[in-house]
Amino acid sequence: MKHSGSILKNPRITEKAAVLSGVNAYTFDVALDATKSEIIKAVKTLYKVTPVNVRTLKVPSAPKSPRGRRGKPGATSAGKKAYVYLKKGDKIEVL
Repeated sequence: MKHSGSILKNPRITEKAAVLSGVNAYTFDVALDATKSEIIKAVKTLYKVTPVNVRTLKVPSAPKSPRGRRGKPGATSAGKKAYVYLKKGDKIEVL
């Protein structure tokens, strides 16, 4: 079994994530090979709350402009993110 810290990389702090936190949904960057059950166990151990639902999706890489340096344009790395939904009253302190 994997360590909880290697499954949940970090919380995703975006405008959409801030809106979703009002509905008890939190967004995390997770390992590419993480399953929903592993994500649930990691959230339970790290944040001491029980998720009601978890949804995952892969984030594709995006082209990136070179901006002031010579050479070929690069790309951002691909990854995976998870939306973790909690029951009413539960809360995760991200910041």
